[in-house]
Amino acid sequence: MTHLTVLTNPTAGHAAAQAAEAAIEHLRARGLTVTHHAASSASESHALAQEAARTGARGIVAAGGDGLVSIALQAVASTPIALGVIPIGTGNDCARILDIPLGDPVAAAEVIATGNIRVIDAGRIQYDGTTTWFATVVASGFDSLVNDRANRMRWPRGRRRYDIAMALEAAKLRPLPFRIELDDQVIETDVTLVAVGNGASYGGGMRICPGAVLDDGLLDVTVIAAGGRLRLLRLSPTVYKGTHVDLPEVSTFRSRRVRLSAADITAYADGDPVAPLPLDIEVVPGALSVFA
Repeated sequence: MTHLTVLTNPTAGHAAAQAAEAAIEHLRARGLTVTHHAASSASESHALAQEAARTGARGIVAAGGDGLVSIALQAVASTPIALGVIPIGTGNDCARILDIPLGDPVAAAEVIATGNIRVIDAGRIQYDGTTTWFATVVASGFDSLVNDRANRMRWPRGRRRYDIAMALEAAKLRPLPFRIELDDQVIETDVTLVAVGNGASYGGGMRICPGAVLDDGLLDVTVIAAGGRLRLLRLSPTVYKGTHVDLPEVSTFRSRRVRLSAADITAYADGDPVAPLPLDIEVVPGALSVFA
């Protein structure tokens, strides 16, 4: 029997708790041994995930949003322990890139129960002697400024808060001087944003790096040149389709390593704040085993 550790967030609400319980019941009905941890904080979830990795769990399953997935990822990256995802959040981009069913926790649990393992690349960020792993995208620039503002707001809750933060940041849009160091070139330019993708999407399905492949040993880099609000409005709907890369203000690159430098910009990875720039990002081929 396979031993799984399932992490949940008890503060996520009644519907999320019901979804997680349905997934756990399905895993147990399929003959899997499940240890369930409902942590009361991110730090407690992190400690539980690390302990599960040390004590021999075959897989660590995050039943929640991308933040909880990121916590589990820190424990399993560069180990043989598999990451499982039961998407119960608003963004669910890690589930998207792994083609895990959204909105159906039992179907997502069945992906884990079948035991199919895929080995993919993971991104590794290094700064001030600290390492953070990511599966999807590192965001920096306008999108990280929006996240900064949304995180400072206490109202409204949910997606609406992010929409208001975006409108407020768009009203004060300005060029952001960036230095982007790739394997074979250095780019110094004013940008709206720079995204570094191991996976294709962030922000709940925005395909910011539409050409990203999970096991090609490369990071995809999308650079959107500085421009005004009208240009940003024109670009925004195309990001969900991934067609923004055809616009003249968008450049794309591929590189094994990327160093980003800019003043007063915080990088976000898998939706969570990591550190102020500068920081170094690299792809680690085959660093992550996933149920997929």
